[in-house]
Amino acid sequence: MTNSLKQHSDHALVQLFRTGSESAITELVHRYQSNVYTSIYLLVKDKYIAEDLFQDTFLKIVNSIRNDKYAEQGKFLPWALRIAHNLCIDHFRRVKQQVKVTMPDGTDFFSLLPLKEEHAEEVMIRRQSEAGMQQIIDRLPEEQREVVVMRIYGEMSFKEISDITGVSINTALGRMRYALINMRRMINDYKMVLR
Repeated sequence: MTNSLKQHSDHALVQLFRTGSESAITELVHRYQSNVYTSIYLLVKDKYIAEDLFQDTFLKIVNSIRNDKYAEQGKFLPWALRIAHNLCIDHFRRVKQQVKVTMPDGTDFFSLLPLKEEHAEEVMIRRQSEAGMQQIIDRLPEEQREVVVMRIYGEMSFKEISDITGVSINTALGRMRYALINMRRMINDYKMVLR
């Protein structure tokens, strides 16, 4: 049954879940777990907090669908990311101060630890590229980082980003533009090769 669910649209899966199909919500979680988790992690920068917020996000999604608080207004993913973003904001309100171990140059200490070698050279190269890109995104100012995460990992339109962040579309576009300029500069400064 799970294989047949992969071919259903998000809307169809939501309808199936409403009629009692638990495997439909499992398929939705599986379909978007990477996007939602990555966007949360890039905002909170802590694996354990990100995992908690990820679980909270999908609990809220499940409860919203069960209580008929989900209205089909487009794509499922932007709605899920809006919930995740709001939970991140709530987290930052509760925890006024983030505790991070940083180097004198502002680099996250834990991001400098070497990655364990796994199987093939391609895996190592891909992970180095992902880690490098994450370090660049982490160094962006918070407002720019937020737009980049929503646009790239959340695949959200600038209208959706504007609605979630409460700024105009032009402001969201401007933040993205400055983020891209800053990212290009950092790639050049650190002579990174991103594959």
